[in-house]
Formats: sequence, C-alpha cells, structure tokens
Amino acid sequence: MTLLDPELITHEAVALDIMKVSAYLQAALGQKLTAYIAGVNDPKMVGRWALGRVQPRAAANLRLREAYKATRMLVEAYDATTAKAWWVGTNTRLDDHAPAAVLRKAEDPEAARFVAPAARAFAGGPA
Repeated sequence: MTLLDPELITHEAVALDIMKVSAYLQAALGQKLTAYIAGVNDPKMVGRWALGRVQPRAAANLRLREAYKATRMLVEAYDATTAKAWWVGTNTRLDDHAPAAVLRKAEDPEAARFVAPAARAFAGGPA
C-alpha cells in the first residue's frame, strides 16, 4: 500500500477543474454517493457537473473538492470498493459519524476539515 503525497492530492483538489473532480468522484463512488456527499438530491446533477453543463454551487464545490482529496487517498491506498465503504461507515475520528454525512452537512471549510485527515489516517498516512 503506497500513499500518494497528501500535498499533491490537495494541489489536485484545488487546481483541477470541477468537471474533472466531479468525473473522478462519479467514476470512483458512483452518482448516488457523490450526490449525497455534495448535498444534492438529484444524482444526475453529478453527471451534469462532470460534463460541464452546470457548475455546482459554492457549498457543493467545497464538498466535491474535499471528497476528491479523501477518495483519491483511499483509492490509491486500497480501491474504489474500499473507498465507498469508508464513506458510508462510521468513523471514530469523526465522532462515529459516517464521513459522507459529515461532509454533506459541511457549509464551510472549517466544518469539512476533518474528513481528509480521517481518510489519510485510514489509508496509512499521518493523521
């Protein structure tokens, strides 16, 4: 198991176009889980973002970029199946809440800041 450099992943999460971020999450997690994490009710919205047909609102954009960081670490360390399971399982680093629920409720960077470190710790890197 090799963990990618967290700084590289953070750079990607910021620098990549939201279309690419959305497409990556759609491929790795599926539309339903990605939509849930982003805080939207229509899973088809993820496909629209991935195709560049519409842009996510600010809160969804933040959630997608944070989800990218966590998912990228998990997929690289394990695989997409494990990443999906991590998102929906309870996590002791997040007060026994599922990471997907924590990120879905995040309205600002402060509320989202614990998700990527929890993924990094799970993937075998420093928390």
